[in-house]
Amino acid sequence: MPAAYVSADALRQRLALQAPVGAGDLATALGISVPTVHRLLARLAPDELVTAGRARRTRYALSRALRGGTSHLPVHAVDGAGRLQAVGPLKLLRPEGSWLDLSGTDWPVPEEAADGWWPGLPYPLQQMRPQGYMGRQFARAEHRRLQVPADVMQWSDDDALFAMAQAGSDLSGNLIVGEAATELWLAERAAGIEPVAPGALAAHYLAQAAQAVSAGVAGSSAAGEFPKFTARRAQGGAATPHVIVKFSGTEESATVRRWSDLLVCEHLALAHAATLPGLRAARSRVLEAGGRTFLEVERFDRHGEAGRSPLVALDVANAAFVGSPSADWPALMARLAALGLVDEGTQAAVWRLWWFGRLIANTDMHTGNLAFVPVAGRLQLAPAYDMLPMRFAPLPGGELPTRAVELALPVPDQRAAWLDACTAALGFWNEAAGDARIGEGFRAGCAEHAAALTRLQDKA
Repeated sequence: MPAAYVSADALRQRLALQAPVGAGDLATALGISVPTVHRLLARLAPDELVTAGRARRTRYALSRALRGGTSHLPVHAVDGAGRLQAVGPLKLLRPEGSWLDLSGTDWPVPEEAADGWWPGLPYPLQQMRPQGYMGRQFARAEHRRLQVPADVMQWSDDDALFAMAQAGSDLSGNLIVGEAATELWLAERAAGIEPVAPGALAAHYLAQAAQAVSAGVAGSSAAGEFPKFTARRAQGGAATPHVIVKFSGTEESATVRRWSDLLVCEHLALAHAATLPGLRAARSRVLEAGGRTFLEVERFDRHGEAGRSPLVALDVANAAFVGSPSADWPALMARLAALGLVDEGTQAAVWRLWWFGRLIANTDMHTGNLAFVPVAGRLQLAPAYDMLPMRFAPLPGGELPTRAVELALPVPDQRAAWLDACTAALGFWNEAAGDARIGEGFRAGCAEHAAALTRLQDKA
């Protein structure tokens, strides 16, 4: 097409095929000069054109509305004192992708996103996607109102973003996206609803558990997942009133007994993981009421009544920076270290935690169960969580597994981490073997593990 006949609409059509794109590539595709491209770009409305990068790195894209609404969503962060801070606008792009400038924040940024261009949602927002038991429960309860699939696993990025922008005032980490979610957070903050008092806690947890079960996710326990809910409770000495509460069933069965045992084990395991050098663990406590066992875990991305801190799990960091199919914590940590995102101390701490998990029979150490706090462009290890002997969880049909003790010795360069983990794991097994909240049969198995690990310790 002759340059004289190239219109702003032709430029729009070309921009809609690829985002972002440089002026030189646009000029080549349209058969015009770069100055002509710049003149055509100047004709586009400011709110439809997204421009970022300096000099030769400058790229252009067309904005895209989210479900026919706005194309620019405000992103805010709640700081440790509970104050709302502006991060910047999130801009959706045609045909896909987004733009968000994270420079000047604590978040490390992949090189390809240095100018704010993201192929999908920025990874800090991927961390906020509803997931797990509570995410699936939210999707089932709200899918009609939000016009998204009832199965959260089928959500597109746009589905997740729309849900976050409408109802995401209390998601993982400290970010809030969209005006509606921000207004919801401000209204909740202004309301100043008091946390549940200690005397009312048992009744509150029983009611919350009943509600979670009645509207809950079928097969969660069979899939190795505890039902859970969030709560705000008043507790002296606690770092925050915000907690995640897991709970067992009420039936008098061997299956329910084992799930109750595992909740107590998780509480004990977190306490012993916290003794490992370089590690912290989520604070927890066990409560019993109405035939249920409750494990209350303080949210470490919450501080005081309203403070928050950012958070990213290993699976999200892996997808953003590494892209490895591996689920092995130490291997992924080595890749992150090679990129300068974690230091040697963090690597060593993860080795200890990984060995501790193996020595307490935790077979569920997936990459969503290790998290980090972004600080000054690097990743610091967050407190340990979801650490328990899942090898002994009931099988999908409800039957209890009968499995022999299975332990492993380290190679020489892992011996120091193994010995630290062994000491903590021995403390866990011994305490579990004597904890009356755990059923007698499982206590015997804990004692057997303690004895076997003691024998193995001499061989390391």
